[in-house]
Amino acid sequence: MSQSPATLPPVLLHSEAELARDALATPLLARAARLARWAGPDTRVGAGGELVDEQLPAAAAELGLTGPEGADGLDDGDAAAYASEAWRVAVDTGLVEIHEAPEDAEGAEAEADGTVTEGEELGLLTSGAPQDVLGIWLAALETVFADATVPDLDDLVDAIEDGGEIDFEALGWDPQGEADFLEGVLGNLYLLTVGEGAADGAVPLPALAASMIVPDDMGEPTDDILEQVSDAMMRLDDQFRMLEPIGLVAYQPVDEALMADIDSEEPMPPVDDEDVTRYGMVRLTPLGLYGIRARMLEAGLDAPAVGDLADKGADTLLDGTAAFPQGAAQAEIEQWLARRESLGAARELLSAARGGDEGAPLRRLRCQQALSLVGDEAEPALREVLDDAELGGLARVWLAEHGAADVPAPSEGMVFWLTIDTIAAQLAAEGNSEELQALVEGLAAQHSGFFAAAWRVEHPATADVLEAMGRLHPDKKVAKEARKAAFKARSQQA
Repeated sequence: MSQSPATLPPVLLHSEAELARDALATPLLARAARLARWAGPDTRVGAGGELVDEQLPAAAAELGLTGPEGADGLDDGDAAAYASEAWRVAVDTGLVEIHEAPEDAEGAEAEADGTVTEGEELGLLTSGAPQDVLGIWLAALETVFADATVPDLDDLVDAIEDGGEIDFEALGWDPQGEADFLEGVLGNLYLLTVGEGAADGAVPLPALAASMIVPDDMGEPTDDILEQVSDAMMRLDDQFRMLEPIGLVAYQPVDEALMADIDSEEPMPPVDDEDVTRYGMVRLTPLGLYGIRARMLEAGLDAPAVGDLADKGADTLLDGTAAFPQGAAQAEIEQWLARRESLGAARELLSAARGGDEGAPLRRLRCQQALSLVGDEAEPALREVLDDAELGGLARVWLAEHGAADVPAPSEGMVFWLTIDTIAAQLAAEGNSEELQALVEGLAAQHSGFFAAAWRVEHPATADVLEAMGRLHPDKKVAKEARKAAFKARSQQA
């Protein structure tokens, strides 16, 4: 099922200048701009601002969709549809403006319902700032998104009642439900992309469809659920084909050879992992990430981006990156450090890393990550905290890694405190991961008296860490020692 927006990790966006260049290069916006420059006082439009049928062949020819130079091999009907879509985007984004047609001297209306002039937004595509271009692109995306949630036009015409209203019940179409479904699919695709869930960002279409339909706690999907997934895949195949020309996604459509099987009344068979790409693959482009995030922000969701914390204090940085995936945390910290000189940044980070609260171990882990990126000029800041009970251990690690001289050896108590602090941070960051299990096994193997000493460590997380070690260690005898040590630690804290 769809994930909660509260779980959104930060997204690493391209610069606005790069995104604006991508937007200008999208086929649909480029076509809309070309038609806006082509249009003039003689261009005839209908009551809704659409090009009249007689104008569509000329518009299609202007776009190179027909004639001997047409590169897409389109028939006249498809070429007219593409031209009509591009014109609608030009109107909706303000690249052209539609004015009511004046009446002639006898009071009769002109042949067309409106006249066309160049819109103010058209100049922004060439002379505006990147933000201006992206604003126009977002308006174009809104138009395409709305079109993508409308059913087949033939079905739509059949469902129009005598009074001119659409009979939604006869059509079996819930406009808001369709929009919510596509929003949910794009939200899940966004989560999979920014959450580093796919190696190249591409997600199989069946997985996306299932993410909206199959309950999280369902084992083997029922035939009814599989049929719903099949139907959703077909809708998404059409929708992604529409969203690709505006640059939101890169889409590999469903293999035509599979269409008959998927479109049949029989439930879709389980997807063969080896042939999963034949069922359609989709990924958000860098521009798509920007666009989906913009829609989320407009809807009031918290959708952070890497760089949001660059001008904040170190305390906000360490707390804010605590739950970030490793790659996003690294990128955020790099941007934060780029705005500061190393020595001052190191002092600010170390000060923010102190504390005995539940989040403190993870703050110190992020502090270590940040300090690994600063140069030797930060050494004085690390030497200043050598005697600090909470920071002395990580300071010694940093100094040793940078080849500093005269680094005092840590006391046994400091070593154990740093060990407990590190495991507590990794538990908070990753849970019971394989890496943490390997660390736990290594500690128990290298230090035969580890648990006998560890329960005495005066760290707020000592008991929790020892309990976790008991869960993670595969050797029952060692696990029992860890649990007994955890009990002693809790008794000591009491």
